[in-house]
Amino acid sequence: MRIAIAGTCGLALIIAQEIQSKTSHQLVILSRSPQPALIAAGYQCQVVDYMNTSSLQHALMGVDTVISTVNGNPQLRLIEAAVFCRVRRFAPAEFEGPPHLTPTGDALDRGRGLARAHLQHYRNSVQSTVFVCGVLYERFSVNGMQAHRIGMNTGYGNEGDFIVNARKMIAEAPVYSDSAGTMANICLTSVYDVARFVVRALDMPQWPAEMTMCGQRISINALVELIKTCRGRPYSNISYQTPDTIRYELSLAQMSGDVNKQRRLLTHLAAAEGRYDFATPAYLNASFPDIKPISFRDWFMRNWASVS
Repeated sequence: MRIAIAGTCGLALIIAQEIQSKTSHQLVILSRSPQPALIAAGYQCQVVDYMNTSSLQHALMGVDTVISTVNGNPQLRLIEAAVFCRVRRFAPAEFEGPPHLTPTGDALDRGRGLARAHLQHYRNSVQSTVFVCGVLYERFSVNGMQAHRIGMNTGYGNEGDFIVNARKMIAEAPVYSDSAGTMANICLTSVYDVARFVVRALDMPQWPAEMTMCGQRISINALVELIKTCRGRPYSNISYQTPDTIRYELSLAQMSGDVNKQRRLLTHLAAAEGRYDFATPAYLNASFPDIKPISFRDWFMRNWASVS
């Protein structure tokens, strides 16, 4: 098959590397700008203008499957070009929690709901799926997701932006899903395991509407304690949050105009409300039992091994 990956973020390139090294599929990377380094590394790259219909249609001629890591209007135009070029399958830029748990008008949506609606409109022309992986381990990475060129424009891609600052040992932990003290759970997956599952799914004859994958499902309280154990240090400051306390802090951040804090709190609210949680074993884990995802503990110990 000829596979097109839209975007050159870290996730896109990790998936591209998995396709290039583990399959015989033809691969083209769609980019807004020339990519001489990728071409030198053996990748086929196509410069595209997402606002130019002809540019997109030219790039997608002969493509079987599109994996998108671009959002907003560029993704909508990409979907339309895929339909015109009779692309068989399209995976939109999601890679988080189950989309049916996302409320209408969610501030973290970044146009993904419109993309899903677009694909639903064209469902008789192009098959699509949403890859659901929960939260990426890399949110807890040294130097944050941005160290992996992921989440560059989300507002919560820096080290310590999500739940735990493991360097300073500070935590704002949305451990409760309600005021009654029910523990909130979260599903997490390493971006490298996401790539492994996505690439294996390319050979599936049919794609369901959602395909879940999971490295580990854990309560947020246990996750916070696990990070403390891995670091071998107590927290210098820790606060435990319920959805109500997060909403109160969010209202204060809105009144003060602190946009970055609003975005961080919105991700905490999503975690507390269970929007990153789903049943395990996940669909792709069950479909490909030979793929053994790395545990969060092992990933964290490797990632933070050189940090005192």
